[in-house]
Amino acid sequence: MRTLIYVPVIHSSADLGSLAKEVTKRGVADFGSEFWEEHENTIRGFWNAVIKYFDSLNVSGFKLYQDGMITDGQVAQKIVEEGVKSGSRNYELVSELLNKGALLIKTEDFSLVKKERDMLLGITRAGTTFKKLLGFIKYKFSKNKLLKKRDKFITGRINETLLDGETGIIFIGAYHNIKKRLSPDIQIIEIKDAAKLKEYQALLPYYHKHKERFAQLEAYLCSDIP
Repeated sequence: MRTLIYVPVIHSSADLGSLAKEVTKRGVADFGSEFWEEHENTIRGFWNAVIKYFDSLNVSGFKLYQDGMITDGQVAQKIVEEGVKSGSRNYELVSELLNKGALLIKTEDFSLVKKERDMLLGITRAGTTFKKLLGFIKYKFSKNKLLKKRDKFITGRINETLLDGETGIIFIGAYHNIKKRLSPDIQIIEIKDAAKLKEYQALLPYYHKHKERFAQLEAYLCSDIP
């Protein structure tokens, strides 16, 4: 039997590297600075709960998988360090787990991650509204197919590298769908409900119409993990 601690996540602006400034700018423009700050506080609360959960675990020897992690070894360590410098709570936690003896595993295919990042950069850097719209349309029609390819690669890596008797941890965006592809002998411990994280993100543009439900989801994201 193999065990995988499954951590669905909502990425903060700090996780997005070169896209961070544009995402923050767009968030403030679309929702207003007050609500965007509330959203950022919710994400911080979510990561506080996740970090608290892992504080009590002995993770020495655990294999660590991270969405977007396209390599391993020293280069991967450098990526983690840069993420920590940017203020990413995700990478802060990854760094802590590595210091406690976890082992970082190459999780993703470079070409697939680069393709998605290039499309998003193309949208944010477009000089005209028309070019932004074209880039968005292209991304919209490509993202699901690309996500499926990434999910197939990620599950392949876990199935191949997580050995019998071992425990792994994966940090992965809530919209990924890898659980059905994992080998049946892998026991999944999902510490937050990915469906609720997806619902939170889906309601984000319409929060003013669903204030009660949105508040419930905010509370859930920030709640302690048993």
